[in-house]
Amino acid sequence: MADTAVVVDVPRKSRNNGRRALKQKNPSSSSPSLSTNEANILAQTLSQQLSPTQAPSPMKSDPSKENHDGLSQPLKGKAAGKGKQSKKSFEKDLQEMQDMLQKLRIEKEKTEELLKEKDEMLKMKDEEIENKGKEQEKLQMELKKLQKMKEFKPNMNFAISMNKGGGFEKKRPSPPYILWCKDQWKEIKKENPEADFKEVSNILGAKWKTIMAEEKKPYEEIYRAEKEVYLQAIAKEKRETEAMKLFEDEHKQKTAMELLEQYLQFKEEAEKETKKKTKKERDPLKPKQPMSAFFLFSNERRAALLADTGNKNVLEAAKIAGEEWKNMTEEQKKPYEEIAKKNKEKYMEEMEVYKQKKEEEALNVKKQEEEMMKLQKQEALQLLKKKEKTDHIIKKTKEKRQQKKQQNSDPNKPKKPASSFLLFSKEARKTLVQERQGINNSTLNALISVKWKELSEEERDVWNAKASEAMEVYKKQMEQYNKSAEEEEQQH
Repeated sequence: MADTAVVVDVPRKSRNNGRRALKQKNPSSSSPSLSTNEANILAQTLSQQLSPTQAPSPMKSDPSKENHDGLSQPLKGKAAGKGKQSKKSFEKDLQEMQDMLQKLRIEKEKTEELLKEKDEMLKMKDEEIENKGKEQEKLQMELKKLQKMKEFKPNMNFAISMNKGGGFEKKRPSPPYILWCKDQWKEIKKENPEADFKEVSNILGAKWKTIMAEEKKPYEEIYRAEKEVYLQAIAKEKRETEAMKLFEDEHKQKTAMELLEQYLQFKEEAEKETKKKTKKERDPLKPKQPMSAFFLFSNERRAALLADTGNKNVLEAAKIAGEEWKNMTEEQKKPYEEIAKKNKEKYMEEMEVYKQKKEEEALNVKKQEEEMMKLQKQEALQLLKKKEKTDHIIKKTKEKRQQKKQQNSDPNKPKKPASSFLLFSKEARKTLVQERQGINNSTLNALISVKWKELSEEERDVWNAKASEAMEVYKKQMEQYNKSAEEEEQQH
């Protein structure tokens, strides 16, 4: 039993273990991959880790251990040198790593600041986009309102303006001298072929002065007849324009009120509606344009081509049909072209019928407008009559007031004399009333004014002299009247 205990002794195992560690530097050992340097480093670490209890006693001397210590001393020196170098290199690497970390921290701080600035910029942009979106929504709402406003179509008849061009269409009658010149021009031109316009007009002027009154008389009669017609036309047109003006003013007020009511109603309906604007409807009576030969062929081929392509793409089918049409001969195209030609002829006939209908509708509209114009004229004339009645009443009231004033005023006070035009108009009125019985007062006044304008300076001087004489007599009478009035006041 004692023998067995000696065999299983622990220190023997430790010796074997120490020997195995040294044998590892041999390439023929169990771990051939380890180098000599690595083996020395491992030996040094193991020796440092061993405690003093585990270390062998110095009293006991082992020849094998001494040999081992002798061999390991140079290896320990080499390992210590390499350890110092590795420590220095590690410290350098650590310092470099620390520097790199510091740089990375600085860069991180910078990037964070940049990111913050970018975030702020993005927020600002988002706010701007939101504001723009709100503005665009407002604009779209206003645009929709305006588009709805375009749909507003008032149902009312506007007054047709009578004189769009402005001014009277009828020309003024040419005076007797011009009528005579037109007759005499060719004769004088034959007598003086080399004479220019100025010379001919001078000759005619000199000749007109030498002509007797009997020769002038027919031209003057023509002029008077034309003038009468012209003045009557002017008076009639003036009356109509006055009446139409009154009618238009009254009609404008009515239409404005109707428009306002219709607009308010339309606005209420438009606010309620939320549907989109519908497209303008096509005239259902208008005939449709016929298809060309190519379209007839493509319609015929479409179903087959779509079946070939798997009912997926219509464009591909159209392209294939186009290529087939290009490759077809004229004989193959002929039946389609004949059908297209027949369809076009039929379309042209239908269009002629449609145009005739449209022309008839336009004529009917024109007739309705003419009838409306007649009705408006009648209404306007009625309004004018009402106005004339009111004017007549106002005139009568004014005359009554004047009569009362005259009754209250002094009858001995001399009246103001008439002007040269009034003196002329009194005499002209008498002659015109005798010549043309049943003439209107307005035409009479117009004729008198025209005659006054046609008077020469010598003839006007006669009437001016009469007016000035009457004015001098009036002044003398006024002086005498004032003197007598002063004397009466002094006596009282």
